[in-house]
Amino acid sequence: MMESAPFNYRRLIILVSRLALAGIFIYAGYSKIFYPNQMFRPVALLKFSVLANLSNFGNQVNSYKLLPQAGVDFVAHTLPFAEIMIGLLLLIGWRLRIWACIVTLLLLSFFAMVTRAYILHLPIDCGCFGKPEPVTSFTLLRDGSFLLLACLLTFFVFQEARKPHPWAAPAEAPRSA
Repeated sequence: MMESAPFNYRRLIILVSRLALAGIFIYAGYSKIFYPNQMFRPVALLKFSVLANLSNFGNQVNSYKLLPQAGVDFVAHTLPFAEIMIGLLLLIGWRLRIWACIVTLLLLSFFAMVTRAYILHLPIDCGCFGKPEPVTSFTLLRDGSFLLLACLLTFFVFQEARKPHPWAAPAEAPRSA
């Protein structure tokens, strides 16, 4: 009879942090695309609404004063879709070590940019969830907790990958004749 995989605290932390970070990334990407200008009724204006929202997000990215205009446009038009894609990949759990590392690096860069803006007292909007939100100590605390969750996920995913899977059959030793 096949032995069941034990459910331990590492796997619980992996599951909870994976689902939480997936939800956060999907919501962040979706809100940057659709929330600021909610013009859903006329279908013809939907394209204009998405472009206006991405342009609005581009202004928030530009306010950090870190990228040239071409970089701002690239980030504003790709980051929301990449966040949704990464969130979905975290949700399904495929190649979890790769996506956990990417999420940790992304959140580390977001945290560094928000910390820089907070230290320099830049009067900007965070741009985290599509709505105008000033950078405050609460923003730092929230982004820091997301980063801590991503670090825990990455650490435990790599720790679990070292162990052989309990369902795998043990390798048989070669028989001597």
